[in-house]
Amino acid sequence: MNSLEQAEDLKAFERRLTEYIACLQPATGRWRTILIVVSVCTATGAWNWLIDPETQKVSFFTSLWNHPFFTISCITLIGLFFAGIHKRVVAPSISPMSNRSGRIHVL
Repeated sequence: MNSLEQAEDLKAFERRLTEYIACLQPATGRWRTILIVVSVCTATGAWNWLIDPETQKVSFFTSLWNHPFFTISCITLIGLFFAGIHKRVVAPSISPMSNRSGRIHVL
């Protein structure tokens, strides 16, 4: 395979990769929105949980039981990460530009 054929193959690969990344954009926006909303809910619930004076007086599980908003949002956030939301959010940040070695790099 000569260098002209290799250059054409690389250009075709980059075009296909760009098309694939463009198809991921709408779904990624939804996943980012979900991640932001659940993260804000978890942070808000954590703040309310920490400033509650009863939290220091009762056991850990009782304090979680007394703050269901925080408990549910925290479990949801953990579940989303186990389901792979971090991969769905980061996937389209792959750059179709290649460096000198011909490898694809992540932004």
